[in-house]
Amino acid sequence: MNWQRTMRRREWLAGLALAAGSVVARGVVGAESGRRLMFFEYGKGPNRLLEVGGDGKVLWEHVPPSIAVIFQILENGHVLYAYGGKPTGVREVTREGKEIWNYVSECPQVLGCERLKNGNTLVAEQGPCRAVEVDPQGKVVRVTPLQTTIENYHLQVRNVHRLANGNILAAHEGEGAVREVDPQGKVVWEQTGVENAGDAQRLANGNTLISCGTQKRVIEVTPAGKVAWEFGAQDAPEVNFTWASSIQQLKNGNLLIGNFLRGQEGKGAHAFEVTRDKRVVWTYADHSLVKSLTTVRAVGE
Repeated sequence: MNWQRTMRRREWLAGLALAAGSVVARGVVGAESGRRLMFFEYGKGPNRLLEVGGDGKVLWEHVPPSIAVIFQILENGHVLYAYGGKPTGVREVTREGKEIWNYVSECPQVLGCERLKNGNTLVAEQGPCRAVEVDPQGKVVRVTPLQTTIENYHLQVRNVHRLANGNILAAHEGEGAVREVDPQGKVVWEQTGVENAGDAQRLANGNTLISCGTQKRVIEVTPAGKVAWEFGAQDAPEVNFTWASSIQQLKNGNLLIGNFLRGQEGKGAHAFEVTRDKRVVWTYADHSLVKSLTTVRAVGE
């Protein structure tokens, strides 16, 4: 049928554009328009936090004081991010770049953070590895030790999330493990063998979604540790899946996956949206603007 030939041709052309390094966000398989994105660029120079519109044009740019890879868009539109230099800590800034809140940590490096529902901030400290809850006045109100075998503080922990049961879910990149610990730091659940895990998110069904870094895959695992769903490089060769750096479950049920193109700059997609039946329905691949990125989020989700 004509429409089937048209769709196949559109998919083929999209694949060619990705291989060549397209310069704007572009729809694939019938997507109507590009998504509004925010992401951290990662490279040899200063990191940049960029927001781009559906047409690929830069809407906002912010330069953190030092290395930064993880951020959170708050309900008021401000952005919370961790920075890992000297000093190290967590900042909240407005879209005008004004600093609203800043917590300076005494640990060697902070690269992960999360604003909690109670208004406090969860800080992923490294060396020692622990989750520190800080109130709006900067006072530490709770410290939860996190378990890892990695001595090099830089790779001890990335994203941390407070679960509904009060426990903490932490991604331990260097060890390739994801662990849930209770408030005292006791491990109550873990998934190992997930190389360079940067993020893990607990789903409503009780399963856990994990970005498995250089394994080039995202998996959903049951409480028993069984892989219930997986998306890997073999499922979409055209995106050049290199490093699963971030995951975001969208309102439509699809997943937005960040693809850290370390060593593969200029090839494939920086980010892509995939359905649960493993169809890539949208990609972002502006290689003229950014060489590689870490965390990426769809704004408004």
